[in-house]
Amino acid sequence: MLDVHIRFARGDFVVNVQQKIESSVTGLFGPSGSGKSTLLGLLGGFIKPDLGHIILDGSCLFDSAKRVNLAPHMRRIGTLFQDGRLFPHLTIRKNLTYGLNLIAEENRVIQFDAIVEMLELSDFLARRPHELSGGEIQRVALGRALLTSPKLLLLDEPLSSLDMRLRQQILPFLKLIKDEIKIPMIYVTHDMSEIEYLADKIMRIEAGNIST
Repeated sequence: MLDVHIRFARGDFVVNVQQKIESSVTGLFGPSGSGKSTLLGLLGGFIKPDLGHIILDGSCLFDSAKRVNLAPHMRRIGTLFQDGRLFPHLTIRKNLTYGLNLIAEENRVIQFDAIVEMLELSDFLARRPHELSGGEIQRVALGRALLTSPKLLLLDEPLSSLDMRLRQQILPFLKLIKDEIKIPMIYVTHDMSEIEYLADKIMRIEAGNIST
């Protein structure tokens, strides 16, 4: 379970969230500038809240009163952005194992071979990112995030840069992760059809406030 009780303000813009999230996939939508990406940044540790706490499966990630603020790589949270963000100079194999190598061996619950098979990446391992299509890059980025054995996966409009054909290729992989690996996800998108396909719970964010 994710217990979020935080406040973050920059100028006139305020994110104020008080939610307990237990669903396997939570869809988060709202207009541009509503705070979707900011909220993911707060959860992932890339942005520091002003007040409150974030607790994931009983582990405290942030608590302003206790002065706890774990670094992103210590939170066991995987993040998938819309542009993949692979390392261009590394092979696909090394991009994938970069995420794996960030995790202590005793915390590795997802194996390399299993992810390569699930995401159908075996033909790409010796290639570099510039040799892949947009959909293939997103599959690799998803695999890299999963190989950190995350307790939570944050997806920030991961399909928005892809055409409809590629979106339809990636969505079944996300559904497979939901059904087979059972990693909880928070899925941000403007596309309600993606949310309806994947999400068990839908939340709307507007002007930094969430409604369900």
